[in-house]
Amino acid sequence: MTFTQLEYIVAIDTFRHFASAAEHCFVTQPTLSMQVRKLEDELGIKIFDRSKQPVIPTEVGTDIIDQARKILSEKSVIGEIIQTKKGLLTGELRIAIIPTLAPYLLPLFAKSFTKKYPQIKLIVNEVTTEVIITKLREGKIDAGILVTPLQETGIKEHVLFYEELLVFVSKENATYKKSYVLAQDIDPKKLWLLEEGHCFRSQIVNLCELRKASKEGSNFDYEAGTIETLSKMVELNDGITILPELATTYFSNRQLQLIRHFRQPAPMREVSLVVHRDFIKQRLLQVLKQEIVLALPDKIKKNKNQNVVPL
Repeated sequence: MTFTQLEYIVAIDTFRHFASAAEHCFVTQPTLSMQVRKLEDELGIKIFDRSKQPVIPTEVGTDIIDQARKILSEKSVIGEIIQTKKGLLTGELRIAIIPTLAPYLLPLFAKSFTKKYPQIKLIVNEVTTEVIITKLREGKIDAGILVTPLQETGIKEHVLFYEELLVFVSKENATYKKSYVLAQDIDPKKLWLLEEGHCFRSQIVNLCELRKASKEGSNFDYEAGTIETLSKMVELNDGITILPELATTYFSNRQLQLIRHFRQPAPMREVSLVVHRDFIKQRLLQVLKQEIVLALPDKIKKNKNQNVVPL
């Protein structure tokens, strides 16, 4: 049994395809297949059911792959220890970030991070919370940036910041005339939401203590896919919505005039860097967290852990 063989079976489990796994491991498919068969012969069992497409592990194969992930993780710890002793920061950091954060948070820190740490390759993709958790458990990413608390077993949360939830309202809406807004001031029939699948939608529903009522008398019902679309629909349709504070830092003066605050204590959403409990790139995580917090607007840095809206 070799580390290379363990890396191959983990890759096959990740991609569920021999050719894709071979490409990922920078070897030919025959080479990868031969090494996997050697391991199966040595162990006297079949790790994968090759009759299925996509290929899946056998019952015992699943246990072996889980153990292989742990062994490879522990192997990586040795490299982490050596880098720490030498004061080096190199390697690859694969992170995923949710869509309601990505357009506003990434531009703040990505450029400065890569400039400050040129030996770290930062790989980022934008996906939903559900996908991030799955990818963390499968070892496909190192960390996620999303809204917490999640209360997910095996997932560690490192809080980055708190951002205020703000009311964004059309000039045609009655709430526009108010200085401060209460949740009960929001008419569900005028409330625009993100589409299903966004955790931010769930927070708004919880904040307003409602299940979205149908727009009576309207022959048009729309749920936005992005915050930008949501904002424009509100402006044009006598509507109202809730926006995360960071999203408004790029607003024009005209848009800023449409923002209203909830009465204190203002509702907040908690944003965290999350990793799997077996995560070993601790130093890379520390510098990433440090750079993100450093890049935040001063107002957001001062927000407190109070009145956090549940997911």
